[in-house]
Amino acid sequence: MIILRLLASVVIYVCLLDRAQCISTVDSPGEKVSVSGTARSTKMPLITSEFKASRIYESFRALSTVPASSTAKSRLSRRYVNDTAAPKASGPGRSARPRTASADMLSRNISSILENLLKRYEQSQLPTHGQGLPTVVRTNILIRSMGPVSELDMDYSMDCYFRQYWRDKRLSFQGPIKSLSLSIKMLDKIWRPDTYFYNGKHSHIHTITVPNKLLRLDQDGGILYSMRLTIKATCPMELKSFPMDRQSCPLIIGSYGYTNQQLVYEWQNHDDAVSFVPGMTLNQFDLISMMHRNFTSTRREGDFSVLHVAFNLKRHTGYFLIQVYVPCILIVVLSWVSFWIHREATSDRVGLCVTAVLTLSTISLDSRTDLPKVKYATALDWFLLMSFLYCIATLLEFAGVHYFTKLGSGEFPRLEDEWEDVGALGFSSGEIADAAEASDDSEPANSDSDVFVFADHDALHCELPLPAELNVGSYPKRSTFSCPIYNNQQQAPAHIFPKLSSHASTMERTTQTEPPAVSRMRQMWLCLKGDLKFRKQRERDAAAEKSGQGRGASYVNSISLIDQVARIAFPMTFALFNLLYWLAYGMYKKEFSWSMIKA
Repeated sequence: MIILRLLASVVIYVCLLDRAQCISTVDSPGEKVSVSGTARSTKMPLITSEFKASRIYESFRALSTVPASSTAKSRLSRRYVNDTAAPKASGPGRSARPRTASADMLSRNISSILENLLKRYEQSQLPTHGQGLPTVVRTNILIRSMGPVSELDMDYSMDCYFRQYWRDKRLSFQGPIKSLSLSIKMLDKIWRPDTYFYNGKHSHIHTITVPNKLLRLDQDGGILYSMRLTIKATCPMELKSFPMDRQSCPLIIGSYGYTNQQLVYEWQNHDDAVSFVPGMTLNQFDLISMMHRNFTSTRREGDFSVLHVAFNLKRHTGYFLIQVYVPCILIVVLSWVSFWIHREATSDRVGLCVTAVLTLSTISLDSRTDLPKVKYATALDWFLLMSFLYCIATLLEFAGVHYFTKLGSGEFPRLEDEWEDVGALGFSSGEIADAAEASDDSEPANSDSDVFVFADHDALHCELPLPAELNVGSYPKRSTFSCPIYNNQQQAPAHIFPKLSSHASTMERTTQTEPPAVSRMRQMWLCLKGDLKFRKQRERDAAAEKSGQGRGASYVNSISLIDQVARIAFPMTFALFNLLYWLAYGMYKKEFSWSMIKA
């Protein structure tokens, strides 16, 4: 104002000098008045620059006579042409709110105001520096989308708006505008919190088409800093109940360098601090609940204020039911078809069981591709393992059926020792050959059984005669040739069997007519053990039963008792296993608490 007054005084002084010169010029002798006759002629003064200046002075002097209030208003109107920002009267009888120079300057040039605010601003100092109080940063999150959640990498990702609020009184201002939207370049000139994500793996700010950031300044120095982020954070998972599991994925926010004595984080609008866009869904999970809290994290550098939010998720089991569980159940049931297949069809039953095992192996490998190599078995692993065991048990069941079928079919001689001792009884090879020729003349061979049947004594003879060069005492065992089997010793020819002692006859009749007084468990143990005595006893019993039933007997082609038991035992136990399995894993509901969530 002093400078303006000085300038006005100089202008007035100059104009007064110019006016004095103009007056002297007009009144000078150069202006002559001549009268010729009755007419008078007057010469008009020339309009020079000095005259124009005098006119300017007159106008200036005229303006100086205007009241001071009108002069101030005219100055303001000339200085600020853009007067639309001034508040107008809202009705008759209401006066307009007076505008201050700072408000007008703010509306005209915000950048200059901010430069004035930042002249003495120290960017490295916290807003509460020197006050003994920590700076409070309030945070909230709006989640736009979430997923995928990866079990293999144990992480998850989400797209969100991350907002931070704090107050810096050094940037407060006065004016009719309540808040200013500033350029993101101002972020490099003011203090901002060094927020980071403790469990973040890879996060980035969206920059298309421009960096997605927002900076807003309020009159009281309040600052809103918002940005759009894609956050990828770790999610420690417990997969013992997979795929009927529930997981809690945390997000931990805090300061990297400021302790809780300098910077404190709080949730803004605690009930609605973390929210979701309406209609947001996840592919593999349902969001069943969400928890958030403030706590203090202790590190080697000190205690730090931390925000913690946990997203509690429940996995969808529909995909695994269709892709794993139902196919496994059907394959196990398909392997049970071998119980109804004839026990003599070895290749059919073995091929069916092996195919089931290989198919389960393929399903198991495919289901493990998206899972980490954990040290414990998951619920899916237990189910696949039990399916494997049932398929392998079906194959082992047929092995037992096949073993007992061949052992008790009567295809082997009753007593191998009797044929090895033929030479010890004094028979020559010629006598044995004569017996074979006699058998050839009695009745032709039966092509179905490939044995010779004699009508006179109803005995079965060897298919091949003994070699002529066979010496006494060197007869081969059963593996070389088959020996005749007779229903009883009395029907056998005298030149083949001499009469045995009464003790031997009694023992033979006993073993052929009376079943062994041995329990089934004992019999199974002796079979697995490979007991030779028990094996020979079974051969005797089978041969006696076959000869007693006659040629029309179907002992070999009968239904195995093991198959009959397996037809009931396998489905019942598998159904019981499924019932217990789904009760244990399906009905169990995991409750979430802060103590069980891994930070």
